[in-house]
Amino acid sequence: MKNIGVIGTGYVGLVQGVIMAEFGMNVICMDVVSEKIEKLKKGVLPIYEPGLKELLDKNVASGRLHFLTDIQETVENTDVIFIAVGTPPQDDGSADLQYVQAVAKNIGEYMNDYKVIVDKSTVPVGTGTVVREIVQVELDRRGVRFEFDIVSNPEFLREGKAVHDCLTPDRVVIGTESEKAVEIMKKVYDVLYINQTPFLITNLETAEMIKYASNAFQAVKISFINEMALLADKVGANIQEIARGMGMDGRISSKFLHAGPGYGGSCFPKDTQAIADIAQKNDEQMLVIEAAIKANDKQKRKMSERIISTISQEIPIKNATFAIWGLSFKPETDDVRDAPSIDVIRALVSAGARIRAYCPEGMKEAKWRLKDTEDFITYCKNEYEAAEGADAIILMTEWHQFRGANLDKVKVAMKNDYFFDLRNVFSKNIEVKKMFKYSGVGC
Repeated sequence: MKNIGVIGTGYVGLVQGVIMAEFGMNVICMDVVSEKIEKLKKGVLPIYEPGLKELLDKNVASGRLHFLTDIQETVENTDVIFIAVGTPPQDDGSADLQYVQAVAKNIGEYMNDYKVIVDKSTVPVGTGTVVREIVQVELDRRGVRFEFDIVSNPEFLREGKAVHDCLTPDRVVIGTESEKAVEIMKKVYDVLYINQTPFLITNLETAEMIKYASNAFQAVKISFINEMALLADKVGANIQEIARGMGMDGRISSKFLHAGPGYGGSCFPKDTQAIADIAQKNDEQMLVIEAAIKANDKQKRKMSERIISTISQEIPIKNATFAIWGLSFKPETDDVRDAPSIDVIRALVSAGARIRAYCPEGMKEAKWRLKDTEDFITYCKNEYEAAEGADAIILMTEWHQFRGANLDKVKVAMKNDYFFDLRNVFSKNIEVKKMFKYSGVGC
């Protein structure tokens, strides 16, 4: 049984640590934020992720999962160390590697035996080499000789489904030049290996690029179908049927062909910008990816413009009140980073409108991200309270409870009857279209 260290208890690190414990490993999850660690020791999670708390409690009780703030203790008492700290975008779009580099330095400072050092964070191509150099510099400074190997093991977690994705991944990517490290990583993921999960063994650089390429391609598909939806609106076509027809082609598949207000979250915006930056630094240009980024920005803008234009035909926008249903960038998560809701709300507030917002999990984060507009936003306890006195509903996130909302009750509470369904949840519901002045995306 391997002793696993996971440095960083953000979204990726915490899920990774809990699942490694579930796989039977002894796991230390380490973070420099003592308040977060103290809460985790009490079973209080810093994120909302379905199924995660149950597994955390189970593995803490079993004695396999521990939480520390001491990086020296973590490094000295583990065999495989996952680096799972943040790599936020800088102003130029490049990934900020200061936290990864700081962890690498700490590992070199406290290494006491052979270690496998695993980059789990999404990092630019070449980061594994940088980590190796930093660790070696620290070992040389100490005048000690310990062998170590660097592995790139990118994560492919979907927020809201991360536990499932960790337990039953499509594939496990292991990038390293060391056969010894490969065998150790197979033992770490022994449960998946036995269950015949596909393993892809590559060099460091290839593994690092697979994550960026995967996310960028998905972002391209989303931007593509959103642009098709804008055109479909103008020519009288139905984007859902277009997407269905495209998805029947095995070369295309139906995944990520759902028109909406644009992509958001912690991965697609950051990773598309980062790979465009990597290309630029290597004297290449990612024309398709750069176009997808611009198309996504355009989609968010177009949604706001359409709402303002439609409402203004009947109501002065400065007198309008909008009920926002959903703030998180997707359902089953509390993540509001780069969510389309933020862009739409800012555009409406800038035009003079007032907002009544509700989200099952995203309101806490939205409140501080929209702090500068708080005088124009009322946060509500449910979707019905948000609808009170509203001129329009804007369905931003397809939480299941919105699908099952009592729309008769909603309409009675509203002042006017506009319904902007930016996720096409009710696009095929004839009764909804009779009840409201309904507007979908491309249909």
